[in-house]
Amino acid sequence: MTRRAAEIRLDALLRTACDVIAQRGLANTRTADVAQAAGVSQALVFYHFATKERLLAQAFAYAVEQDLARLDAVTRSSAPPLTKLRRMLRLYTPTGRHTSWSMWIDGWSESLRTPELEKVSRRLDLRWRQDLAAVISDGVRDGVFECADPAGAAWRISAVMDGLAVQLAVHDRVISRRQFAEWVRLVTARELGLDPAQLD
Repeated sequence: MTRRAAEIRLDALLRTACDVIAQRGLANTRTADVAQAAGVSQALVFYHFATKERLLAQAFAYAVEQDLARLDAVTRSSAPPLTKLRRMLRLYTPTGRHTSWSMWIDGWSESLRTPELEKVSRRLDLRWRQDLAAVISDGVRDGVFECADPAGAAWRISAVMDGLAVQLAVHDRVISRRQFAEWVRLVTARELGLDPAQLD
């Protein structure tokens, strides 16, 4: 197998693994399930990943990297901090079938038992908070936000979003997307000395 063919097959296996995990959950996904769904041998799955834990961790990272690519597009843009903040808040809101959020929730849960998955989850989770803190710091520097502790504000805003997103993604009709957006705007505005209407 050429290196390019191996890379293509690896990408296809990761995409398939994400689909299987979305249906079965991390805890119930077996390497045999991924192999069957991909139409390959289980030996090929082990060739790429060595262990089931590594497969799950890399599939989780692959799925989350899609979210982080969208985050990168926001943070690397030349938009002012307030515009970046609005876009980041929208990115974080669960939409549609909540596939991405289901993967995050499942990943957090399984990280309690799987050290390799915990490392990946922690790295990706911290990345989001660091980028949010950087945008807040830029806004403070530009005089748009009032915040003495951008890193702490990023953690507090993220904690509220995480908690609400879990409710929105897991419990149907407990809260609405509209309520989610309103409450996140309210908390963010309080942290940054803004009027919630500025975050619409």
